[in-house]
Amino acid sequence: MASNNAFPVPFIPSYKYKDELIATARKIASPGKGILAADESTGTIKSRFDKIGVENTRENRRDYRRLLFETEGLEKSISGVITFEETLFEKLEDGSFLVDVLKKKGIVIGIKVDKGTKHLPGTDGELYTQGLTDLDVACQKYYQQGARFAKWRAVVKIAKHLPSPLSIKETAETLAKYAAICQSNGLVPIVEPEILMDGEHTIEICQFWTEKVLGACYKALNDHNVLLEGTLLKPNMVVPGSECKQQASSEDIARATVQALQRTVPPAVPGITFLSGGQSEEEASVNLNAMNALPLGPRPWSLTFSYGRALQQSCQKAWSGKKENVAKAQAVLLKRAEANGLANLGKYTSSGAGGAASESLHVKNYTY
Repeated sequence: MASNNAFPVPFIPSYKYKDELIATARKIASPGKGILAADESTGTIKSRFDKIGVENTRENRRDYRRLLFETEGLEKSISGVITFEETLFEKLEDGSFLVDVLKKKGIVIGIKVDKGTKHLPGTDGELYTQGLTDLDVACQKYYQQGARFAKWRAVVKIAKHLPSPLSIKETAETLAKYAAICQSNGLVPIVEPEILMDGEHTIEICQFWTEKVLGACYKALNDHNVLLEGTLLKPNMVVPGSECKQQASSEDIARATVQALQRTVPPAVPGITFLSGGQSEEEASVNLNAMNALPLGPRPWSLTFSYGRALQQSCQKAWSGKKENVAKAQAVLLKRAEANGLANLGKYTSSGAGGAASESLHVKNYTY
């Protein structure tokens, strides 16, 4: 007689760090707060320092990031900070670690774990992200040092024949593998499939590909048994290409972005921490505010920020490498952090900020 048990018994994964992962993700997604991305590589921060006439030495990098971390009141709007490996292990003159400053403020420490992008063979200039080899070993080291979440950036390009199915598959699978490894070692993974602003595409085309990429990512995350409650998403906002003649309002961007998320992101995900993607500081705040303020239907996740350039541009210019400018630079940083904290609540009122806050931050083929 045939068995009635026609289906195999499924493997039900256990999550060693389940409660901690969920608590960390929820803390980062706290109301009125977001992430400061201070994870620029040594090469990237050199390009920033060059613009303000500061030599790219380890001492200057330490002093600048100390300026960021020691900003009084930063913890009121910043729940997490992403660091570069050098910063995570950097020590101050008294022998303490630089990141101890963040711990004292109750800010969660994050770490950039990917190793940058390379050309994806068999494609028209598309990219893949490297860094999976021995990622488990690195995560264990970072966890011991106090990191509790991680970031991995994947890049997708829109062009005439792009993105290719191969690029989308590679992006989704690699992000899922990274996320599973991080969770196995106590780190909340930020899943970051960035669709670049480069190109002439319209906002409608950006929305189409954003939905396809996010859909593929969540299929892969499910296949790899990733605990969604212990993850965060860091997507692009849905915006027209940087060379598109049809520009969009903040309302258009908010509507297209939220709709793309509603169609693809499960409600189990606690927070969506947007990248600025080359928008000016003010644009990034205004567009985030519109997503939270407008009547756009169900939004079961915290829609917040994980900004690097859109939090630091004005701050860096105010500092310019001079000790006497530290307080001034910190005040500028705090202003931008507070603006984005309010935007998360849908309560930011733009003053039409000029100067550095309104300068475009777009860099073609941007890399870290």
